[in-house]
Amino acid sequence: MKLDEYVDIERNERAERRRLAEEKSYDILDHLETFQDRFEETLQGDSLYGGVSPSIFVGTSNYPRVSTGLLSPVGHDEDAERFSTSGAWYDEGVSIDDVFARRTSLLNSNRSQKVTNVADSWNGFLGTQREVAISDRPVTVEIGLDERPDLDLDAGVEDVATPVGPRARARSADLAENPHVPRLVEKTLEDDDWNAEGAMTYLYRRGFDVYDVNTILSAGALGQTEQRRLVPTRWSITAVDDTVGKYLRGRVRPNPEINEVEVHRNEFMGNAFWVILAPGKWEYELVEMKAPGSVWNPDPEAGMYLAADNEGQKGRTGYVEETAGAYHAARLGVLEHLDSRGRQAKALVLRHVSDEYWGPVGVWQVRETVRDAFDDEYGTAETFAEAVRGVAEHLPVSLATLRRKSTMAAGLQTTFGDFGPSP
Repeated sequence: MKLDEYVDIERNERAERRRLAEEKSYDILDHLETFQDRFEETLQGDSLYGGVSPSIFVGTSNYPRVSTGLLSPVGHDEDAERFSTSGAWYDEGVSIDDVFARRTSLLNSNRSQKVTNVADSWNGFLGTQREVAISDRPVTVEIGLDERPDLDLDAGVEDVATPVGPRARARSADLAENPHVPRLVEKTLEDDDWNAEGAMTYLYRRGFDVYDVNTILSAGALGQTEQRRLVPTRWSITAVDDTVGKYLRGRVRPNPEINEVEVHRNEFMGNAFWVILAPGKWEYELVEMKAPGSVWNPDPEAGMYLAADNEGQKGRTGYVEETAGAYHAARLGVLEHLDSRGRQAKALVLRHVSDEYWGPVGVWQVRETVRDAFDDEYGTAETFAEAVRGVAEHLPVSLATLRRKSTMAAGLQTTFGDFGPSP
């Protein structure tokens, strides 16, 4: 399908998705008002909370002594799994309101803990937390609390990966049932000589999605014994995306190239992604355009903020400076697609963060939106340059501005019409 035809059809589909999303939107303040009532109803005595925990959270502040906690959806034991971040959220078509509503229902019972020397820690609060992390289903726990939950839900830097809800200091935690641990996870725990990267790749190759793997890594349950430590959730998410991405890149690079220029597009939660795949050796770049008034560019007078990072066939030699976790999350989706086709390509991903993206929901939405971008029909172009020019007509910046920021677009020949209006 030619690019202009594809854009017209895709525009109509976007309008329908927006309508459905608006119908599912609701006010998160209602959940804040009812959380305390739900918490009081489930409290046993003055300080013992009993509930089902589907996941854990490890913070970054004061590293290497961090806040580490059990996440429990208060009053939602019967469907606790829905409150754990996963690709299913995308399949449900959740809105930003939906995500924050779920987060306001999650009690983070936490305590301070050194990240090191956790390999043999399977007792007490930390042991319970690790058991929850390696289980493949939510686990019933009893938690002794030192305080009532703090309902301050202001989003901070840590919320880029996984926003969490009310927090309460925990004194103790005990399992109320035996967790179910998959045999493959037990294998990685028992192999003391297996480095963390190898264990992550092993689990992914055998059907564990990155969401499962990053929780296990975060609990300090992967790697050689002396190296096992708690990994902050934000770091573990990026580490798994990066490690699995490198594994897939190694699989993709020997493959034949795709035979035409493809343009894929998808939009979710006020984030629009254009993915241009072109014949050539593996090359990848993510360019982000963040609108004024969006969560990462909140000043309405600031103008469009651009960020970009890229890699060649052999990957990067330095840290991803500008696009952080989104870089690895988007790259994973592209590499999974190419690997499934047995092909390689050069890939340019353009992300427009509109002012509709008012709250941080986590990089999972980047990963899932790019993953899903390849599931439907796509547009085609004669050349990479034609594809970039065609897509640029639908971006919030001119082609000339894009070329100044993008390494992959910089080589395109410039015409006077490319400059357009100032962003």
